[in-house]
This record gives sequence, C-alpha cells and structure tokens, in this order.
Amino acid sequence: MLVGIYETVLYCADIAAATAFYRDVVGLRLAKPATDFSAVFRLSPESMLLLFDPTVTKQSGRGAPPHGATGAGHIAFRMIPGSYSKWKEWLTGKGLIESEVSWEAGGRSLYVRDPAGNSVEFVEGQVWPG
Repeated sequence: MLVGIYETVLYCADIAAATAFYRDVVGLRLAKPATDFSAVFRLSPESMLLLFDPTVTKQSGRGAPPHGATGAGHIAFRMIPGSYSKWKEWLTGKGLIESEVSWEAGGRSLYVRDPAGNSVEFVEGQVWPG
C-alpha cells in the first residue's frame, strides 16, 4: 500500500536560478548543497523536492534509469491554513503572481512560474471535490 509521494522532480536547465527561487522565494530548506546538476530540498521528514538538469538526467550510466521532461512541469504546495493573504502579499510584492483561482471545492490557489517556467501553485484548502 502507498502512503504518499516520497519525492517530486522538476527539471531546470539553470539549477542556480531555480535553487535561489525555491530557497529565497518559496522558503524551502536545502537538504544538501546544490550542484550544477541538482538541488535537493526537504519539504517534510517524508517528502523531498528535487531539481535536476534534464540534459544530465537523460544520460544513462548514472545509477538511476535515464529520465527527464520537456516543457513546463507543475507542483502544488499546500499552505498553512490562514496564510493565504501573507503568501499573496509576498508573491505580489515580488511581481510573480500569474493567476489566482477560487475552486468549487472551497479552496483557492495562487500560481507563479519558477525560473525554468514550471508552474508553481500555492494551495489553501481543498481544490478537488470529496
């Protein structure tokens, strides 16, 4: 039986710029120092966000099977309840908000783009019906 997602990967050609975004804008903590090829952030004791340069991960002989993606990916972060206004103010101040959505299920989302063009969503409440 599965209990959650252990890691999520976003692909970014400029790891330094993406690392700065997820560290300084999103507020994530690096689990180890970033390299030219990757950055690893710990979201919780049981969840990681990995940033990979897709030109490197598509190569074989690295231990893990080759993988990668073309085009913008998507990740959605769950906000602490009641922090929507603070996130909106923070992201607006940085000129980053691309879209704001109120969902039928009662939740709401803020969308921004990271330096690689990935869609980054900040969610408060429920966005999917029961």
